[in-house]
Amino acid sequence: MDLFYAILGFVVTVGILVTVHEFGHFWVARRLGVKVLRFSVGFGKPLWVYQSGPDATEYVIGAIPLGGYVKMLDEREGQVAEDDLCRAFNRQSLSIRLSVVLAGPLCNLLFAVFAYWAMFTTGINGVKPLIMEVDQGSLAAQAGLVPNDTILSVGSRTVHSWEAAMQAIVDKAFIENAIPMVVRRENGLDAQLSLNLASITLDDLTGNKFFHAVGAYPPSPHRTTIIGWVDPEGAARRAGLSKGDRIIAAGRESFSDWNAWRKFVRRHPGKTLEVQIERRNLPMVVTIRPDPIKTKTGTIGFIGAAADRPTAQSLEDYQREFYITERYSPLAAFGHALTQTVNTSLLTVRMLWKILTLEASVKNLSGPISIAKYAGTAVQIGTAKFLQLLAILSVSIGILNLLPIPVLDGGHIMYYCIEFVKGKPLSEEAQSAGQRVGITVLVGLMGLVLFNDFVRLFG
Repeated sequence: MDLFYAILGFVVTVGILVTVHEFGHFWVARRLGVKVLRFSVGFGKPLWVYQSGPDATEYVIGAIPLGGYVKMLDEREGQVAEDDLCRAFNRQSLSIRLSVVLAGPLCNLLFAVFAYWAMFTTGINGVKPLIMEVDQGSLAAQAGLVPNDTILSVGSRTVHSWEAAMQAIVDKAFIENAIPMVVRRENGLDAQLSLNLASITLDDLTGNKFFHAVGAYPPSPHRTTIIGWVDPEGAARRAGLSKGDRIIAAGRESFSDWNAWRKFVRRHPGKTLEVQIERRNLPMVVTIRPDPIKTKTGTIGFIGAAADRPTAQSLEDYQREFYITERYSPLAAFGHALTQTVNTSLLTVRMLWKILTLEASVKNLSGPISIAKYAGTAVQIGTAKFLQLLAILSVSIGILNLLPIPVLDGGHIMYYCIEFVKGKPLSEEAQSAGQRVGITVLVGLMGLVLFNDFVRLFG
């Protein structure tokens, strides 16, 4: 069933985002007098073709749902009738060509605003930014955070959920180490604190490592000690633990709750532990040595494993107590949508820059398999979460397409900037060489993100 939703989510997500992007090129081209021959969503063999309009434009759905294109009349791609020369793309002024190319990425950014607006109007569920647990000696503890604090703001940004708080912290971490925060104490009083992240890297804040790196944890549903995920490079895997194993006891302590087991592991960095487990209803004993992870104030144990999914009753209790719904009127939602689009765009640009300057790992990049997984999950959760995913991916597509890589829209924009400076276009040979370089870069990038996807999938 998860595979069905992943495939469904991927096809719908990519179909929407590609259509939005290509529609930007298509609409502006037609408005500015350029003849459009084909509007295709997907590549490869056409599964569906429809012709319409005075120009007999073909509307196509291709067999490979990994992109799309708008084919415009162009002398560089075939013979053009004399009557149509004035409508050929290559005959247009620099401003018209630039407008057509920019329209795709800009349409993605505008769509992100719409998707966020629809999300905030519908109402998005989130977890209250309530701190349930703080690790002793952690960065959170040094900042003065304590259990039952509720995060009200990070920097100048008001937050209503843990997801918003995390994004705000990561955003601030790109430009400064000291993160100002306002929290509300259990007694109802507010406190101004500063979370110092100088001792960790940006990679420590990505993925599932955020809470471990900061040392503050949100509310979570009760989880048993059944393992649901194992890091392929962690101590748990080296000890032979695998998904489905149940942790029973270690030392003189027994465990029925994952948090109790996690705290036990953290107290025993580098120590050899005899752990009683249950595998397929059979008792076993394994020897595990938690990896010692150094923090600014000490060393903690870490085995690289996570609990299995909580029970339905546990989830229901958790949602009733800790879920909040962020919903606004249509007018107020527009302002929040615009702000969220700007924040997501800035985060994407900053992350790309950090990756290019080797200050962040390429492991942060995701490919089609990860997108399918996220899309499948979002489809099952509900409309608001799916809209949020569409907005985030639409921003990513818009920003990535502006990169100065030949083949991408940004590559064409780069050519047009050179043409503006030189007063004439680059030679066909130079553009052809650039296309080859661009294709090589994109193939390499696709290989990298697919590798990351497979590591996440099979790790």
